[in-house]
Amino acid sequence: MGEPAGIGPEVATAAFAALGGRIGKRALLLVGDAKVLASCGAIPPDAIVQTKARATRKPGKADAANAAATVEAITLAVEMTMQGKACAVATAPINKAVLMQAGFGFPGHTDFLAKLTGAPRAVMMLVGGQLRVIPLTVHLPIVQVPGAIDGASIIETAEIALAALKRDFAIASPRLAIAGLNPHAGENGLLGREETDIIAPAVAELKRRGYLVSGPLPADTMFHAEARARYDAALCMYHDQALIPIKTLSFWEGVNVTLGLPIVRTSPDHGTGFDIAGKGLADPRSMIAAIKLAAKMVDARAG
Repeated sequence: MGEPAGIGPEVATAAFAALGGRIGKRALLLVGDAKVLASCGAIPPDAIVQTKARATRKPGKADAANAAATVEAITLAVEMTMQGKACAVATAPINKAVLMQAGFGFPGHTDFLAKLTGAPRAVMMLVGGQLRVIPLTVHLPIVQVPGAIDGASIIETAEIALAALKRDFAIASPRLAIAGLNPHAGENGLLGREETDIIAPAVAELKRRGYLVSGPLPADTMFHAEARARYDAALCMYHDQALIPIKTLSFWEGVNVTLGLPIVRTSPDHGTGFDIAGKGLADPRSMIAAIKLAAKMVDARAG
């Protein structure tokens, strides 16, 4: 369901309708408050998993009183998938500020999903067309990014991404490109030392472990068509370095994938859209893409 006051319930019900309530041979279920979902589209009652907590929908007007239902919907969907009652979870956008007002102790979906599933670490990947990007650091002020980069996190994130490319995307020998932090990947230390002191040694260690990795690469030349043909995913150092290319190339069909979980989880690559909620302007393409990708990932895991 996502945030009840945003476009989440709209794109969820629109995706359900566009797909005819099924993805391949699998039936789709909507999880959340039935009244909220029904206010956004005609959904068969047996296709809705009702939360115990209730929510009210006032488009564009977030209410912390809805937080319990929002969080419960995520929890229920994850529990069903962990128990084998569902194959995957596709989540609609939530509003972190509203949830935190109600005591939600996580910066977003990714960390909450790791806690629910017992995963040691979850990693965000954005997928759009043939491009896959992973931000090493996510929701940090840019001034804090250099201090948050270390070799261990680069290696751990890269290994999680490479394992997921094999397991979830059926790529037998995945190739990972690793971006530098500074302009021109530091220009041999002239424009910053992070590449020579941190990133390059991590890349060398990954190569020593047998992975197909390259870097640190200048981020400004990593994303043209010829460059993208040389790797299966790109590990970037910070949020915008990863998200600008993916949103430029696939704004309406980008998908957020959580790697490192025992279950498959995807979501649309957009926010709650409070400014357009309830106005009939919400575009469900990213939600549809998220559901379709989740199904492909489930099939890839099944072999």
